[in-house]
Amino acid sequence: MNRRIDIALTVNGERVARSVDTRLHLVDFLRTELGLTGAHTACEHGVCGACTVRVDGEPVRGCLVLAASLDGAVVETIEGLSDSGEIRDLQEAFVARNAAQCGYCTPGMLVTAADILTQAPNASREEIREHISGNYCRCTGYQAIVDAVEDTLKARRTREAVR
Repeated sequence: MNRRIDIALTVNGERVARSVDTRLHLVDFLRTELGLTGAHTACEHGVCGACTVRVDGEPVRGCLVLAASLDGAVVETIEGLSDSGEIRDLQEAFVARNAAQCGYCTPGMLVTAADILTQAPNASREEIREHISGNYCRCTGYQAIVDAVEDTLKARRTREAVR
């Protein structure tokens, strides 16, 4: 028995209203209903972080959240964060440090890393590692990712000091 529920939420700044299956996960809603394919499906158990998006300002695993539970929520995907320019410097640092090798984990990693940029602007390398530890990357060994986040934090602190 498929049950449906009507939801209205904001995704990347745009109001969205849909009737969704009560068992549809957020990542599948974003990919199939809205065509936002930046959040990837991988483990489908909340372990790898490839499906990370923001819900009401907090990074969450899109495979663990039911779309039906998000009526009234604000969702931001990698597409929204990128288009807004919020993570432009972080993306540039990922490129400069070769932190995106195969790229599959990169969108979720960027969403998670964006959180530490605002929550802990003075984070140490160890704190960066801890913060991104729930996002698996099988290609880089994390060194380049930590370097990119650290570079971005330093650059943002320098810009703030100049102001």
